[in-house]
Amino acid sequence: MKPLARASERRRPAQAGEAEWPQPRQKPRIGIVLGSGVARGWAHIGVLQALARLGIRPDVVCGCSSGALVGASYAAGRLETLNELANAMTFSRTLGFLDLRFARGGLIEGRWIVDFCRRHIGDIRIEDAACTFGAVATELGSGRETWLTSGSLIDAVRASLALPGLLTPVPLRGQWLVDGALVNPLPVSLCRALGADVIIGVNLSGDLVTRNGIVTRRKPRTRLMSSARSAWLGRLRKRAEPPEPGGAAEPAETIPTYLEVLAGSFLVMENFVSRVRLAADPVDVLVTPEVRHLGVMDFHRAEEAIAAGEAAVAASRDQILAACRTAAAEAPPVPREQAGPQKA
Repeated sequence: MKPLARASERRRPAQAGEAEWPQPRQKPRIGIVLGSGVARGWAHIGVLQALARLGIRPDVVCGCSSGALVGASYAAGRLETLNELANAMTFSRTLGFLDLRFARGGLIEGRWIVDFCRRHIGDIRIEDAACTFGAVATELGSGRETWLTSGSLIDAVRASLALPGLLTPVPLRGQWLVDGALVNPLPVSLCRALGADVIIGVNLSGDLVTRNGIVTRRKPRTRLMSSARSAWLGRLRKRAEPPEPGGAAEPAETIPTYLEVLAGSFLVMENFVSRVRLAADPVDVLVTPEVRHLGVMDFHRAEEAIAAGEAAVAASRDQILAACRTAAAEAPPVPREQAGPQKA
């Protein structure tokens, strides 16, 4: 004999004029995590544009370093503006942004970043953004991870971008803050804490672990040092370094510059930290734009980076759509008092 259902499990009979429709489910919150990568971060623009063409508009956007810059532009509704500016970048304009200082903890003051964001993104508060936004930075004194989820959008971006040894640290909230990539280059934990139900991660630094296993590469690996090189760094070296007398010096192509050593070392650390963090807190889908051929300071090669982001989304299209469908199917039902009566 079939046991009687509890009162709480009994379905309310349909009223007059009301059809027996399945109870609607809540819309899952889609989150996207934009990883660090300096100039390679332009690829995030292509990722967001390609997702929009699939009808996917993230509700939660989290970023680190250059990912924070692109994410802030999206949250402020100015992604297309950033896209146009990135494609207009040239070698000369890149050099014009280098406000060199040899004090205050970095080679570059970084005032141009603040001015750039104020002119083209807008100095809005994170709470007023079009979607939930968060950036990650690192407390220089303690090494603790800092989540920037309120206050000035520009301050959050500038702090998350403060690459140690290159950009000066930022005084904020009583602490000196530097690049978030030191502790969390792909801040999945932040995105999850902000309420994302399904998380798409965008990694710019290597082969990483996803929820479904290892993301494999079809192309052979390249040396991190060679991937850290930039065309404009080579041109700067030719201007700054006179030829050695007698021509017996080691070829310039084999001698890493200060910035190449700094960037290459940072890539090694970033890749390792990302692997550790993602092994403990994997994403639902990991998108990996092929940008290893771009130097980390090649801001003038935005077109290539953006195209790589679009291609990466195309390659992961099925996994992205499947993850969104699964999240929608597993979402809790909308409470009846919120859903209202279902009409025939």
